[in-house]
Amino acid sequence: MWQLINTVVPFIILWYLAYKSLSVSYLLAVVPSLLAAGFMTRIFIIFHDCTHYSFFKSRRANRIVGTCMGVLTLFPFDQWGHDHAIHHATSGNLDKRGTGDIWTLTVDEYVAAPLRLRLAYRLYRNPFVMFGLGPIYVFLLKNRFNRKGARQKERMNTYLTNIIIVAVVAILCWAIGWQSFLLVHGTIFLIAGSVGIWLFYVQHTFEDSYFEEDKDWEYVKAAVEGSSFYKLPKILQFLTGNIGFHHVHHLSPRVPNYKLEEAHNNTLPLKNVPTITLATSLRSLRFRLWDEKSNNFVSFKEVKNIIKNNVSVRVKSEL
Repeated sequence: MWQLINTVVPFIILWYLAYKSLSVSYLLAVVPSLLAAGFMTRIFIIFHDCTHYSFFKSRRANRIVGTCMGVLTLFPFDQWGHDHAIHHATSGNLDKRGTGDIWTLTVDEYVAAPLRLRLAYRLYRNPFVMFGLGPIYVFLLKNRFNRKGARQKERMNTYLTNIIIVAVVAILCWAIGWQSFLLVHGTIFLIAGSVGIWLFYVQHTFEDSYFEEDKDWEYVKAAVEGSSFYKLPKILQFLTGNIGFHHVHHLSPRVPNYKLEEAHNNTLPLKNVPTITLATSLRSLRFRLWDEKSNNFVSFKEVKNIIKNNVSVRVKSEL
């Protein structure tokens, strides 16, 4: 409960300060908006834990608080819970990609793909598209609609979330004006959304991550070898709700975020998990395709060299 208070209350205060700062200048409002975006990220982690039914002991409390946090983060509780559970059950499984994960092709798939698919994939993997347009598409558009085959309970939760979001936005626009609302919340939303997608991306996209075909796939290996330990400065660790201990989370999703660090520190085998820092995580921007032969991520440039080498070998063999 304390984490809920020290997350939501500062967010509301910072949101209000950002609004009041608009009377001076938008640039001044960006400062509290940036901080509010950090707390919005932390709110999402609480929502995320609630969908795992790990934040509270009470299942009912997880559903109620999770739905409320879903309104703030624009995520329907049941829809995200469904897709995210599949992500946990299939992370790193090459034969079960496509739900709750980042679109990832192997080198062989990319080489064999038609030009249109290659272009679409390159566009998707462009940092501006993924971290700039991605939040707008996922949070504002995709999350507003039910997935195909969703059960009534899930559909109703999505409808309820949408209705509450519209009501809250309408009240705020009436109270402070739609321009002020967009300037404040739009800034917070774009920053927090980009950070959220970045965290999701970097925690599974590092050089020697883990991907295997279904027959060789192992849950524990996928959790420990395919999920990074994102070692962040303490203030960023706080704002991201300890989600940098992603290997612990994938190993046991029922461990709440406020116990992830303790679990990591008290489990000796976890000391040797893949570790990345703010500096080294930036390298992941060039990791675009999974190479099944070398078992690591490669860049588009490296793929060109692979294709050239394959062509060269083929020509020599024909001669």
